[in-house]
Amino acid sequence: MSTIDPTARIEDGAVIGDDVTIGPFCTIGPHVSIGAGTTLIGHVNVTGHTTIGEGCTIHPFASLGGAPQSTGYKGEPTTLIIGNACTIRENVTMNTGTVGGGGVTRVGDRGFFMAASHVGHDCVVGNDVIFANAATLGGHCEIGDFTFIGGMTVLQQFTRVGPQVMIGGMSGLRTHVIPYALANGIYAKLAGLNIVGMRRRKFTKERLAIVRSFFNDLFYSSGPLAERLERVRPRTAEDPAIAEIVAFIDDIKGRGGRGQRVALCMAREGGAAVNDGDDA
Repeated sequence: MSTIDPTARIEDGAVIGDDVTIGPFCTIGPHVSIGAGTTLIGHVNVTGHTTIGEGCTIHPFASLGGAPQSTGYKGEPTTLIIGNACTIRENVTMNTGTVGGGGVTRVGDRGFFMAASHVGHDCVVGNDVIFANAATLGGHCEIGDFTFIGGMTVLQQFTRVGPQVMIGGMSGLRTHVIPYALANGIYAKLAGLNIVGMRRRKFTKERLAIVRSFFNDLFYSSGPLAERLERVRPRTAEDPAIAEIVAFIDDIKGRGGRGQRVALCMAREGGAAVNDGDDA
């Protein structure tokens, strides 16, 4: 049985799964579905066409499924889909999509969204991500699995971040970020590989050495970036991570328009190559 506080307001049409706990003063709209075992601690607002998965914990004053912050939105029934086992802390906001962006904002499983973080309309957020306090996504962003976004960091709309990336706190990200990268700065720059994250994902010393060597050849050898990319392309067979990075860059280039912000390869010319330290 579900436990629903008498002060909560649940509109007709809402679907509440088994063993859901809805605390004081929550408001649930008529097009909301909440999966089994999810807990809304109190003062949570869930509206719009919103689906929340199983086993989530949602803290006070989170607002989920609100209308997209887009001047082109005209009240269409777009959706927000949140996966299983997510932790959503105080004052987090997640908006539904827009018709022009595909109509769906999608958040994966096991995400940890700290206080006041924001997922904008039409974003696609992967599994096992961590958003620190006030991390903010503009519309249409794509975030890969196991990515960490630091506190008070802001991503410009249409930005794409690959899996297993770490973005430092108080950064402004205007460009795409390749998989496995570490980026930081007021206008974020590529600072190296996310070595700590890769080790946590069970990369061996041998694999790390191979990917480091590829990274250095791609970003710190001589010649234009396009030429360097073609030089290292045969190395995709050496490790799946290398193949993933090259495929990511090719996909960004192939999208055209905004996708041409391949300043994602934002390595500092003449900078030091990746070292063996944890801060590489």
